[in-house]
Amino acid sequence: MATPETNSRLPFFRSLIGQDLRHSPSPLGRWLNGTVRAAEEGSLTVEYEVREEMTNPMRILHGGALAAILDDLIGATVYALGREYIYTSVNLNVDFLHSARLGETVTAQSRIVRAGKNIIHAECQVTATDGKIIAKAASNLVQTSIKH
Repeated sequence: MATPETNSRLPFFRSLIGQDLRHSPSPLGRWLNGTVRAAEEGSLTVEYEVREEMTNPMRILHGGALAAILDDLIGATVYALGREYIYTSVNLNVDFLHSARLGETVTAQSRIVRAGKNIIHAECQVTATDGKIIAKAASNLVQTSIKH
C-alpha cells in the first residue's frame, strides 16, 4: 500500500495543475487533453474543451467521448492512489443528463467512494459552466495480478 511518502503519482498530477494532459500516462487522456484543476487524495478535477472531433453530427459532445472522459478520469484517480497492482474496470455505468456543444468547456470531477483491497468503487461527474450536470458515472475496478 502506498503511503504519502512513497506515492509519487499524486504529486505528479499535482504538478500538472493548470496544465494540459499532453503528458498523461494514458494515451486516451493525452487525446482528450484536459486541463488539471485539482488533484487530491482520491479525487481529480479536469476541464475539457469540447473539440470538433469529440462531437456527433449535431455538434454536441458525443456520448462515447463523454464516457471516455468519465472512464479515463476514474482510471487516473485510481492510478493516483499509488497502489502496487494495476486495477481494471469491471463496469462503467453512465447516465447522460444534458448536452454540451462544440467549443464549450466542461469540468469532470472524480472521487473514490470506497477503496477496498481488491475492489475500488469510484464516481465521476461532468458539469457545464452553468453547473448543469451533463453526465455522471459509477465504476467498480478490480485489482489484477499485474504490478506497475
